Amino acid sequence: MNKPSKIRKKTVDLHPPARPSRIRRDPRHVAEEQQLLRNAWWESREWEIRLAIVGMVVFALGITALVFDIGHLLGL
Repeated sequence: MNKPSKIRKKTVDLHPPARPSRIRRDPRHVAEEQQLLRNAWWESREWEIRLAIVGMVVFALGITALVFDIGHLLGL
């Protein structure tokens, strides 16, 4: 049978000490979580579609007003 070796590897001291692991993070603060939830509601796909439709309607109304104004100025 093989006998275990009596020679052990030495550990190396890092200078400066190694940075903390990225996996172990501090828990999020409650206020930060509430802010993220508030942002998630406004940045949802549903609101994105609604705001896009409102933007297109406002743009169309602006173009219509411009066309009628130019037509009125030209006397057509």
